[in-house]
Amino acid sequence: MMNSSKVSYFTFGAYFDIGLFKYLFFLIFMCFYILIICVNLLLIVVICMNRSLHEPMYMFLCSLFVNELYGSSGLFPFLLTQILSDIHTVSASLCYLQIFVLYTYVNVQFYNLAVMSYDRYLAICYPLQYNTRMTSNKVAVLIALTWFFPLLAIIVMISLNASLQLCDNIVDGVYCNNYSVVKLACYDTTVNNLYGLIYTFIVLFGLTVLILYTYTKIFKVCLWGSKQTRQKAVSTCTPHLASLLNFSCGCFLEIVQSRFDMSSAPIILRIFLSLYFIICQPLYNPLLYGMNLTKIHIICKSILFGKM
Repeated sequence: MMNSSKVSYFTFGAYFDIGLFKYLFFLIFMCFYILIICVNLLLIVVICMNRSLHEPMYMFLCSLFVNELYGSSGLFPFLLTQILSDIHTVSASLCYLQIFVLYTYVNVQFYNLAVMSYDRYLAICYPLQYNTRMTSNKVAVLIALTWFFPLLAIIVMISLNASLQLCDNIVDGVYCNNYSVVKLACYDTTVNNLYGLIYTFIVLFGLTVLILYTYTKIFKVCLWGSKQTRQKAVSTCTPHLASLLNFSCGCFLEIVQSRFDMSSAPIILRIFLSLYFIICQPLYNPLLYGMNLTKIHIICKSILFGKM
């Protein structure tokens, strides 16, 4: 038995020798990372530099894009290094740092999507009171809380995990994730599991209920509302719902891959399932919102092609 403080590094068990193909995979993932940085930065700059976009919905979108840059930076540089390396190890401190970044990214994403659903609920169900209910101060507070609560929750989780005694240092995956490290513990991890269950039930389940409640109300208003109300709901809510479904499916695939025995599944499929939520979402959201929200689409088109 060895204490986790004495574990100086972790070894990843999911990597395998692909020969010269590693350079091809390196280029593919590098292109993904560059594209993620470019499209998210473009939309952040567009929203920040254009006063016509200084509205609550676009401020929440800006927070969403910042989070996607944050989450991508927690994985891609590490993944690119591992692809080219012949020895797939990482120091314990960097492993816990990666867990912190990736888990805060996931949590901030869910918080942000919940706040965006609440914003659409006010805009569609209470259009005349929207400006008084969703003030600039309230927007700033909601964005701050969207980041503060996940950071605090994951700090507690990392603190609990860092105190575990580990009997092994082989992580079953291509990057560090919380459950893979907890599985290495030598003794009972009831406290860690209990904290995870309580947090998941109270926070993530609570956010899901909030989202379902707001969209139930929105659909009721659209059902009995005017054609203009329905058009507004479709144009602003469709990208949000598509983003929510895509991200939820990605997280579900990662949970299935990490919690259940998938040793019989092809290794490439297992790696794809574990990477989907962090690779596809940061590309999916900017393209989705950039194409569907008219104001953003027009400004981006004028920047890229030099015409309105």
